[in-house]
Amino acid sequence: MEELQKLTEEIIACRQCPRLVEWREEVARVKRKAYLDHEYWGKPVPGFGDPNAAVMVVGLAPGAHGSNRTGRQFTGDGSGDFLFPALYRAGFASQADSFARDDGLLLSQMWITASGRCAPPQNKPTALELNTCQPFLEREIELIQPKVFVALGRIAFDRILRIFNLRKKDYAFGHGALYKLPPDLLNTDPLNTASPNTDHWLLSSYHPSRQNTQTGRLTVMMFDAIWQKARELIKE
Repeated sequence: MEELQKLTEEIIACRQCPRLVEWREEVARVKRKAYLDHEYWGKPVPGFGDPNAAVMVVGLAPGAHGSNRTGRQFTGDGSGDFLFPALYRAGFASQADSFARDDGLLLSQMWITASGRCAPPQNKPTALELNTCQPFLEREIELIQPKVFVALGRIAFDRILRIFNLRKKDYAFGHGALYKLPPDLLNTDPLNTASPNTDHWLLSSYHPSRQNTQTGRLTVMMFDAIWQKARELIKE
């Protein structure tokens, strides 16, 4: 899709947040010892997947030595090592491994993106940085018009609420929490031909960070249940 490609190019070229630009480029120069022979991406990371996706997965931001190294969302770090096998089991991914942009991985009915596009120091983007990045996510939503949003973590969940001007008191984050979004919420594109009666959903999950997966807060069974539910929702 031409508009998605244009958006991807704009994301990659973005230098709006000085702190993030400095950090992501420093990490790409210094590198981690295990990746000294790797050419780091060191730029904002665009979304990727099926342009006709029914499911949009929204994460937090690139990992310093994961997506900031590989240039693809959730690729090359512990979070991706937990995420992509689950997507493969659920039939959304063509393979369980994700280690490079050219590794052959394809997504079906799914688009993976993030609230922030640059690796932040200590994995903590500021509110201002997330606000600056938000228009990119808004445009992805307008172009893709997903039926189901899967928010990986509270920050992604809150960002979706903010985009749609939904009150937090009406939508509590929790693993497996599922909400039907207000009617016609996504019909912002006058060229959108989707049925006005299509239901749209927000499904939340704990983030597949090592902090959650290695402590047992997020288990394989818990995570698989998220993708099984997403699959059920797009079949309805």
